[in-house]
Amino acid sequence: MDTEQLIQHFNQGKSVTPGTPEHDLLLQCSNDAMRITAELNGAYHTPEEIRELMSQLTGKPVDGTFGLFPPFYSDFGKNITIGKNVFINACCCFQDQGGITLGDGSLIGHRVVLATINHGFSPEERSSCCPAPIVIGRNVWIGSGAIVLPGITIGDNAIVAAGAVVTRDVAADSVVAGTPARFIRSIAGMTSEEKRACMA
Repeated sequence: MDTEQLIQHFNQGKSVTPGTPEHDLLLQCSNDAMRITAELNGAYHTPEEIRELMSQLTGKPVDGTFGLFPPFYSDFGKNITIGKNVFINACCCFQDQGGITLGDGSLIGHRVVLATINHGFSPEERSSCCPAPIVIGRNVWIGSGAIVLPGITIGDNAIVAAGAVVTRDVAADSVVAGTPARFIRSIAGMTSEEKRACMA
């Protein structure tokens, strides 16, 4: 099994259990991700150098419009897909084995956690990694400290408020907040003053 086959395994929603070839390869990929993120986080890098390191981490070219303020953490890295004009602020944690897609123009605030792995519920299966993807649409804004759980899709133009815990899909053009995150309002219904307050 190679890395591409492991990614395909995850993308098919198949679990990974300790003691299997898949798990052994996962550990190798995790160590590679730790090496790259240690380099990324250990010293100042120019924006160009950051993009090169993120390309190494993800295993695919990162667009020249991409921006990131380190530190950044990932325990896999190879199942992250980043669109154009994406910005990730400092101290974010991406657990991406199940797949993370960031649509064009998405903004990810400080300390956001995107988690695509659950573990088995029964004690006998607790060590198994059960993947489900996170898909972030175009022009989505995720506020500081938000947590997005496995299997979630966030629609285009949506806003996730700071500190929210997203446990279900978020409709396009909507604002969600709270724990668990709930619909607050439609962006179309916001006044100009409310929109300016959000951008402050």
